[in-house]
Amino acid sequence: MIYEKNWEDYALLDASDGDRLERWGKYILIRPDPQVIWSHKTSGLWNKADAVYKRSKGANSGGGYWDFYKKLPEKWIIKYAPLDLNFEVSPMGFKHMGLFPEQAANWNFMHNIIRESKRELNVLNLFAYTGGATLACARAGANVCHVDAQKNIINMAKRSAGLSGLENAGIRYIADDCVKFAAREIRRGKKYDAVILDPPSYGRGANGEMWKIEDNLSGLLNMIRELLSDNPVFVLVNLYTAGLAPSCAGYMLSDIFKNRYGGRVESDEIGIFTESTKIPFPCGAFSRWINL
Repeated sequence: MIYEKNWEDYALLDASDGDRLERWGKYILIRPDPQVIWSHKTSGLWNKADAVYKRSKGANSGGGYWDFYKKLPEKWIIKYAPLDLNFEVSPMGFKHMGLFPEQAANWNFMHNIIRESKRELNVLNLFAYTGGATLACARAGANVCHVDAQKNIINMAKRSAGLSGLENAGIRYIADDCVKFAAREIRRGKKYDAVILDPPSYGRGANGEMWKIEDNLSGLLNMIRELLSDNPVFVLVNLYTAGLAPSCAGYMLSDIFKNRYGGRVESDEIGIFTESTKIPFPCGAFSRWINL
């Protein structure tokens, strides 16, 4: 498992009974996480939370709501100091905060490999959300095409870019269906040196198009192959789908990219260091093909 220990404005304080206890800046929040299947509270801060996200009642109801014990600002800023990045965060629907702190381990990888390439790279970030990966790549000097279907999320990404002093970096923001955008880029003859994908497990497009990662990821990766330049550097895929091992995406990356270009494939879990137990907490998986 890879994980980042150098967060200052974020911390996973503890995890127990289906919940995470986290510090976002100066605020302590409790959010549900289905991977927390153990019951062992170690931290003494559980009773000092400023807000908790409570699941809706009923096994199939979905969703939930924030219960604020104290008055919190609508949004605030947290900093990832190692890359000098600032992010706007906010208690949002479906327990989200507008940022996945565990991805800092991947941000470091992207930033470092772009610097190591010693050339100006064009990066495509699909399902880009609020742009943590986009900003990490831009900080390293890459030109980034940031694609997400939700305009409000893209606006949040733009604000974080401004907060990080990257408002004039080479970032192009596109509000579009990622698969349709990739198809159009192929027709245009556009090429990229690196591609990042953070696809949802399941979703629907604006016109009802269905996305299911088990059915559609392989096809999208084959499209990505057509978008790569003659000297590509990496392709990175994040997996948050329960039941899919990291090596599932790794197998596809080997078949589609390594067999054509060479290089190597790395697959593993990604996590967050837990302050109370001093061990990493599993958050998902990733696989990356590297050609440098």
